Amino acid sequence: MKKPELLAPAGSYEKAKVAFLYGADAVYVGTASLSLRSRADVNEDSLIKIIQYAHEIRKKVYVTINIFAWDTNYDEIKRQARILNKLKVDGIILADGGVLDIVKEEAPDIDIHISTQANVVSYHSSNFWYKNGAKRVILARELDKYQIKDIIKNTPMGLETEMFIHGAICFGYSGRCFLSDFLAARSANLGDCAQSCRWAYNLYAEEANNPGNLMPLETDDKGTYIFSSKDLCLIREIPEIIEMGVDSLKIEGRLKTEYYLATVINAYRNAIDDYIKNNEYNSKKYMNELEKVKTRGLTTFYFNDRNNKDFQEYEGKQYNPNYEFGCKVIEYSNDKSIVEIRNRLTVGDELEIIIPGQIEVYKFIINKLWDEETDNEIDYINPGKQGQKVKLHLPIKCDNGWIIRRKK
Repeated sequence: MKKPELLAPAGSYEKAKVAFLYGADAVYVGTASLSLRSRADVNEDSLIKIIQYAHEIRKKVYVTINIFAWDTNYDEIKRQARILNKLKVDGIILADGGVLDIVKEEAPDIDIHISTQANVVSYHSSNFWYKNGAKRVILARELDKYQIKDIIKNTPMGLETEMFIHGAICFGYSGRCFLSDFLAARSANLGDCAQSCRWAYNLYAEEANNPGNLMPLETDDKGTYIFSSKDLCLIREIPEIIEMGVDSLKIEGRLKTEYYLATVINAYRNAIDDYIKNNEYNSKKYMNELEKVKTRGLTTFYFNDRNNKDFQEYEGKQYNPNYEFGCKVIEYSNDKSIVEIRNRLTVGDELEIIIPGQIEVYKFIINKLWDEETDNEIDYINPGKQGQKVKLHLPIKCDNGWIIRRKK
C-alpha cells in the first residue's frame, strides 16, 4: 500500500512551519506576483526561508506560477523561474502552456506540476501534459472517484496524480472564474480574486403585473449566499483514496489561519497514518476535529456521485459558534509559559492543546494569567498589537509553535 504525500498550503513562513509541525510532507506557496493567491504573504525573502527550512527537515516545497499569463508577465516569469531553479525548489505548479515552455528553459532541473487551473479531467489530457514535460497533474475537483481511477490506470508510471481532499470550492470550474474581475476589477486568473462568490447578495424579483417594480427576496437580514458552496471534505473517503493510489492529497487554503492549518493537517495526518498502519478506520474522531474550525458546511462534492447536489445547499459565511484560535506557544516553561494570543483569554476559559501527531487534544482550564512584560497577575487579556503575548501555566510540555484553541 503506497503512502500518499500530504500537501498543505503555506501563505507565509510561519504558516509553513506550522504546516510541517502538524504533519505536512510538503507545502505549496505562491510568488508575490505570479500565483493565484497574490495576497498570501510570501515575498522572495520568505520564500527562500521556507525552502531552506523545509529542506533542512527533509520536506518539500512547491511554488505556484499558475496565472494565465499575458505577454507583459513573461519577463517576470523568466526571472522567477531562474530564481526557483537556483533555490532547487521541489516543483513549480503552472497552468499555462507558455509558462511551461519558459520553465523548461529557465528551470530545467525543477519538476513541473500541472495546476488544477488547467482543468485536467481525462487521461488524454494527463498524457498530453506528460509528453510536454509534466511530472505531476493536479486533477480538477469536478472529477468523481471512477474518473480518477481511470486516469491513474491509463497514464504512465512516471506521471504523479494529486487531488484536493479539503477546503473551499470555487464557483468557477476548478477556480477558473471571471466573476471577481467583472464585479471588482480583480482577476481571479491573474492572482487577485476578491472571492465574489462568497459575498452576500440581495435578490430582487420584478412583479409580473408591474414591470420595473422590484420586490426583495430575502433569506435573512444578511441577504443570501447564492454562489457560496459548502467546503470540500473527504475525510471519510481517505481509505478509498489511498487504495486508489493517488500520489498526493492536497488541502486548500493559503489565506487560512495557523489554527485552521494545525487542526485540518493534524486530522488528515492522523487519518492517513492510522489507515496505513492499522488498516482500520474511524472517521468520526477526525471529523470531530475538523468541525472545530470555521467552515461553511462540508460536502464530498462530486467524489462519490456525479449527480450529487449537496454542495449547492449554500451555507453562507464561515462560522463556528463553539471554538476559536486561542494562542500559539512561543516559549514553554514548567512555571509560566509565554503564548501569543489571537483572541481574548480570560481566567476560567477552557483551552485545548492540539498535539502534533495525536488526534486527541489536551483540555485544561486557565487558572492564572500574568502580564508578559510586568509579570503582574491579570484576569483577562484582549488582542492588541500584533504579536500580543501573555504568560500562563501549561499543564503538559509543549514545543514552540503548538497551537491552542479556546472554547467559546
